[in-house]
Amino acid sequence: MKKLRGVIHGKAIELDEQTGLAEGQEVTVTVQPVARTEAASSEAMDALKRAAGSWTDDMEGLDRYLEWNRQQRKVQRQGVPE
Repeated sequence: MKKLRGVIHGKAIELDEQTGLAEGQEVTVTVQPVARTEAASSEAMDALKRAAGSWTDDMEGLDRYLEWNRQQRKVQRQGVPE
């Protein structure tokens, strides 16, 4: 038994991955909506995975961005008592 995620399209369910079952195999399906927070969390993780390698061909650009980010954090901390 395998738990799979999918999206309803009318009477069809499009699954996120292959089932491993033969074409035409009869199955029993229990439908349970995904909780809103689970869906948002899954979408955020997918976006993070897509973005993960975006700086691989521009290390200098990454360095500039990280330095800019550090400077922005310093500006935002000014006036905060330590």
